[in-house]
Amino acid sequence: MKQTRTILTGLFLVLLTVCCTDRHSETTQQKQDTVPLMVMQIRQCSRLYTTECHVRKIITSDDQLQWQGSVMSHSFKINVPGGQRKIAIPIDATVKAYIDFNDFSKRNIRRQGQKIEIILPDPKIELTATRIDHEEVQEYVGLTRSKFSDAERAKLEQQGRQAILSDLPRLNLTNQARENAARILVPMLEEMGFKDEDITITFRKDFNASDLIRLVEG
Repeated sequence: MKQTRTILTGLFLVLLTVCCTDRHSETTQQKQDTVPLMVMQIRQCSRLYTTECHVRKIITSDDQLQWQGSVMSHSFKINVPGGQRKIAIPIDATVKAYIDFNDFSKRNIRRQGQKIEIILPDPKIELTATRIDHEEVQEYVGLTRSKFSDAERAKLEQQGRQAILSDLPRLNLTNQARENAARILVPMLEEMGFKDEDITITFRKDFNASDLIRLVEG
């Protein structure tokens, strides 16, 4: 009787070991299979536009016509009467940020047990359009001056474009891009069995002002 009980106990332990081993293998295989599936689904997002904002910048120019010369080694400058001209040009711009997932790979995924971190590709920023609001342009031209030429206005518009690019760090585009990307990716990961509190969406670094300028396209 004792021998029979010993044999049954041994068989139970063997079956339990086999079942646990199979379950562990299945779990390990499932973890391994999840990453390629995750990569495939995230890459399907392709170019994900995450942020769009509209910026208005007023560019001003003020110049005064002067007579310059020297008398007895003393230089002088005299403002020419009616020689002043001023202009204020409102420029409207559209700025978009997007994340390109075409090169997303398993290198962008860090997983520890049930916790997972998605490292987003660097965001890209596009200055997609700039437009002069001609109806709101303010111009003053003195009697002895001519109006600003098309070439001068075009140069001022280019200065406005550069000023808008310089303001990009203050627009907080990268944080908005990360948050909006998370709204797309977190539900996708939850469908794969991850809990919201175990999911982290981040960039590889915090981007400073000079980084953002390099990320600008267009």
